[in-house]
Amino acid sequence: MMQKLTNNILTRSTDKNILIDYFFKKNNQPKPLVVFCHGYKGFKDWGAWNLVAEAFAEAGFFFVKFNFSHNGGTMEQPIDFPDLEAFGENNYTKELNDLQYVLDDVTKADFEFSSEIDSHAISLIGHSRGGGIVTIKASEATNISKVISWAGVSDYASRFPQGEALEAWKNSGEYHVINGRTKQEMPHYYQFFEDFQENSNRLNIERATKKIQIPHLIIHGTTDAAVSVEEAKNLHTWNPKSELYLIENGNHVFGAHHPWKKTELPNDLAEVVQTTIEFIKA
Repeated sequence: MMQKLTNNILTRSTDKNILIDYFFKKNNQPKPLVVFCHGYKGFKDWGAWNLVAEAFAEAGFFFVKFNFSHNGGTMEQPIDFPDLEAFGENNYTKELNDLQYVLDDVTKADFEFSSEIDSHAISLIGHSRGGGIVTIKASEATNISKVISWAGVSDYASRFPQGEALEAWKNSGEYHVINGRTKQEMPHYYQFFEDFQENSNRLNIERATKKIQIPHLIIHGTTDAAVSVEEAKNLHTWNPKSELYLIENGNHVFGAHHPWKKTELPNDLAEVVQTTIEFIKA
């Protein structure tokens, strides 16, 4: 029986709460755990991510996806970005901490569904910016079995404003990006850059990639306009043991969009999911 337990709240005493989903077939048999991290201006319910979750659960995994605590969503409104203040306060360190909290929670002995999870078989999937997060986490943690990057970035430093734009950001304390879909002006507070500077070694994706000793899959569309396929090739160069799988003419979201109202995955994303499932099961 497929379980789709959505919008569960992970309550934290000192940090913002995390909204999390669990997809699995309930049978009291331990299943490999897959944890999915969304990307920049993303959220766990974007596009076809629910169909992705169902596909992994059908294939015999315990699939977890969650909203980063400062992604701009709220407990009451997990879709889109009602909390722009939180969005502005987000940074990479917070996302790494969120991921660690999720991993700790779902692998603890008294987790509600502990009998359904094999905590010795943990795979991380990250899309776009989330690809960098899971790569860094996989380079640090000792309990991760496999790591998968979907349209993942190979570098964070180059994505910050440079020169005069950076100086203007420092002086004003914030800069805004327009969300093309929602038309919101989304703030980035200067703490985002300060946190990156303070943790630049840890947040160096090249360094992290070179450290990875576990199976590593890199999937990227060849016509990705948001994150160049060259970034996937960089990752593969830095970890020659990794597997590079290119989706010919694939875009950044592998043919999906938001909202996704069809009952089946787009062809490219279905290929991504199937390739990933086979990689984890191998």
